[in-house]
Amino acid sequence: METKKTMQKTAEQMTERDLSEQIKQVTKESHVRAENTELMLSFQRGNITLPQYKLLLCSLYEIYQALEEELDRHSNHPGVAPIYFPAELARLEYIEKDLEYCYGEDWREKLIVPTATKRYCHRLRQIGKENPEFLVAHAYTRYLGDLSGGQVLGRIAQKSLGLKNGDGLSFFTFPGVSSPNLFKQLYRSRMNSVELTEEERNGVLKEAVRAFELNIQVFDGLQKMLNVIESEFQNHATHSKLENTKTIQIPGAMISDSLLLRMVVGLFVALATVSMGIYAF
Repeated sequence: METKKTMQKTAEQMTERDLSEQIKQVTKESHVRAENTELMLSFQRGNITLPQYKLLLCSLYEIYQALEEELDRHSNHPGVAPIYFPAELARLEYIEKDLEYCYGEDWREKLIVPTATKRYCHRLRQIGKENPEFLVAHAYTRYLGDLSGGQVLGRIAQKSLGLKNGDGLSFFTFPGVSSPNLFKQLYRSRMNSVELTEEERNGVLKEAVRAFELNIQVFDGLQKMLNVIESEFQNHATHSKLENTKTIQIPGAMISDSLLLRMVVGLFVALATVSMGIYAF
């Protein structure tokens, strides 16, 4: 009986030392905060439009371009090599197909992303230069999220947008992964095998929290933007009887009030879905 208890205790200790489990523990609070945002719930209900989805793809492209270029650059690094699965997981090629479908051949000239997305990409580039082992935190949260919640998102997007034959939905497909559940088990195992010093491990855990927080910052930034737009509407309603299509000046463009609101709301929801993959694994 005592031997059984000892074995169970040892197994629990080993599990607690698994990097994947530790990341889940340290990001639990951020996970809950992100899951319960109004727009996260909105997307899950199927409230997404094509403009929203297109903006989502723009941000996904920037994020995965930075992530995968850094993973490729450090593919032989001992902190990256065990979890380097480009044939099975790389997303950039698939996102490019979706962007071409949605925007046309000149899609690169139409990319629109918020400052928060640029900030996240900058962080990926920074750790690529300074702490390549931290990339494991971002790769884990992104790719395993895509294999989990991302599959649900794909079905929601297809139904909500009326897309057929998989057009515009390549991002959600993983031809190189026959069983997402089995692959996730393999990925966690390989990830847990990464040899890290105590200092490096703590750094990876902090980086996982930062990955969540960077996305939450996107929500907060867009919410503030939305509040400004709504305030502007209220001012117009109070001081003017002009139609909602009255134009207002914003840096670099003239956009109607109603269109600007739709774009901001769309971007907010779309970027929420960028993180949803993270929160669903």
